[in-house]
Amino acid sequence: MNQAGVNEKYKVSPFYVFFLVHSMQTGLGVLNFQRDLAKATGTDGWISILLAGLIVHILIWLIYKIFSIVPGDIISANNYALGKWIGNFFSLLFIIYFFVLGMTIIIGYINVIHIWMFDEVPSWALALVFLFLIYYINTGGFRTVTGIAFLTVIGSYWLLFVPLYGFKYADFTSFLPVFDHTLIEIMKGTRSISLSMLGFEMILMFYPFIKNAETSKKYAHGGALATTLLNLLIYFVSSVFYSQKQLALTLWPTLTMTSVIELPFIQRFEYITVSWWAIVIIPNMVIPLWAASRGIKRLFNVQQKYPLWVMSIMILLVSIFFFDIDSLYVLNKIINPYSVCFLVLYLPLLLVFISIKKWRRRL
Repeated sequence: MNQAGVNEKYKVSPFYVFFLVHSMQTGLGVLNFQRDLAKATGTDGWISILLAGLIVHILIWLIYKIFSIVPGDIISANNYALGKWIGNFFSLLFIIYFFVLGMTIIIGYINVIHIWMFDEVPSWALALVFLFLIYYINTGGFRTVTGIAFLTVIGSYWLLFVPLYGFKYADFTSFLPVFDHTLIEIMKGTRSISLSMLGFEMILMFYPFIKNAETSKKYAHGGALATTLLNLLIYFVSSVFYSQKQLALTLWPTLTMTSVIELPFIQRFEYITVSWWAIVIIPNMVIPLWAASRGIKRLFNVQQKYPLWVMSIMILLVSIFFFDIDSLYVLNKIINPYSVCFLVLYLPLLLVFISIKKWRRRL
């Protein structure tokens, strides 16, 4: 079985999977996941973060287990397990999910720009800028996409000093009491952090682009672990910086926290954070749309640039005809609850179907 027909020269080293996973998970959700988490679990939000991280590691293990049997991508796995027509139907669902996730991140970041910086700049103008950049990166091939993911992670970790600055105003009693919530509340908190943990599933599409892909598992787990630790740090700092009531009412806790930073040469440091976040979030925009266009190329045998054009036009039309806050609300309602449930249910079932089919072929 070939690996979705990918030439060796287009593949990247296993080491880069760490950056692909971590950069995809670190994006829009980091700016405001604390609010919904505080509403659901309060000071026990850290338990929900650990549980979400554990679920991600299990799902990554499942993905690599699937590809150890069926080398390729999710389309190869679906066709092997379910046949061409049913397999293509589920592959199309994944493509739609990748597209909606990419659109959610683009519109979500435009909403952040409107709230914090340029409220009068039309959404379509900002979307046009990002879509040109996304198209340019994606047409450079997967190696270019990987390079962007690597550079954004390396170039953005200086932002860690921003939450650490919050310790200057910390009240550590705000983090108490612990173990004060029910299991159901903890599970609700785990669901509320889903947007901050999504992104690892892009492995389903870029697995064939990794050299000796089976050896990249440890790097995928490493990227997910780095994201979990980052979310724990940000939530802990936010919990001791705000009271629980403040945290539950603050729309963008991470950005609001940066507004207290005072430097002699910068009056509004949150402008720096929002602007630099455009670099952080680029892989979040690029990788899902690359995955969606790659999936369409695999299903319908068309050049990848054509579905990129269509998806870009669709995102631009949404930006023109819908207010970003309204469209963002609808998209979040689609992405947050359903995508996680779909992945948690579908991947184990897919592994079962693949294992049964492999067993039957051996008979």
